Amino acid sequence: MAAFISLKDARFQLVNFSDNELRVSLSNVSLSDEGRYVCQLYTDPPQEAYADISVLIPPGNPIIESREDIVREGNETEITCTSMGSKPAATIKWMKGDKELQGKSKVEATYDRMFTVTSWLRFTVTKEDDGVPVVCIVDHPAVKDFQAQKYLEVQYKPEVTIKVEFPQGLIREGENLELTCQAKGKPQPHQVNWVRVDDDVPSHAVITGSDLFIENLNKSYNGTYRCVASNSVGETYADYILYVRDALTTTPKPTTTTTTISATTFPPDIIQDSQAGPEAQRLDHAVIGGVVAVVVFAMLCLLIVLGRYFARHKGTYFTHEAKGADDAADADTAIINAEGGHNNSDEKKEYYI
Repeated sequence: MAAFISLKDARFQLVNFSDNELRVSLSNVSLSDEGRYVCQLYTDPPQEAYADISVLIPPGNPIIESREDIVREGNETEITCTSMGSKPAATIKWMKGDKELQGKSKVEATYDRMFTVTSWLRFTVTKEDDGVPVVCIVDHPAVKDFQAQKYLEVQYKPEVTIKVEFPQGLIREGENLELTCQAKGKPQPHQVNWVRVDDDVPSHAVITGSDLFIENLNKSYNGTYRCVASNSVGETYADYILYVRDALTTTPKPTTTTTTISATTFPPDIIQDSQAGPEAQRLDHAVIGGVVAVVVFAMLCLLIVLGRYFARHKGTYFTHEAKGADDAADADTAIINAEGGHNNSDEKKEYYI
């Protein structure tokens, strides 16, 4: 038979007592209050009911730590989150920005029936992780979304871009060129250099910090110009290909010449003839065009008439010189009887069909 302990603790208070209910309350609950509570009714026979009480102890503030405070891109980092003094054991999950990551956890029970949970997160960092929070979220029945976070600090090589200050558009001989090298990294690049790939930078080029200036361009300057930036993490570069085109050719403006014309008086009839000159020329052109059209038309008509004439007089001639020779008994008789023989040459007739 189980042993029962009377509720003689001052923390227990009677809330209600009636014929059908007995209610008590317990304040300042501790882990030692966990167990089975029995209500007995002294009847014949006696009756009783019981309830099992579990005490939840929320964890303390989670502790988040990293193996190093500053990480270089491409390296692996490890972050640890610890939740202590909870009952039951808490669960831990990880978030990097808005993405959930999977860690490994270990649960340890302490001497006072509480638990400590430790979780490790390992991942390879990139430059995009710089300034991103890594959050350790502790979940427990007594509390929700209990969390701690740590911001990543990532060092990375410079990012290099080249900006053309001028000219805009096609580059031609005689123009000036200015390029600006824009480099960003962590830490900030401590050195920026301009070089020309496979050749030397023009001797009169001016390099001021991250700017490159070349005046009076010509085609001998064509090539690849490279901006190189470096910091403690590494070195990167960007290229600009220069292609100089021919200079634009401009047509010289016509020279204005002042001509002095002396005034000369002409008779009125000469003035009228000079004014009518263009109209007379237009009239001559019209007459010439009409004559040519008539000649061409006449030639076409002549060709048509000749064609019809030759077509009408074209035919075949048939003679009847050997008429009667078909009925002759032999060749000699055929020659004698033929109307076209030598004896009858005067009577030869021809028919035109």
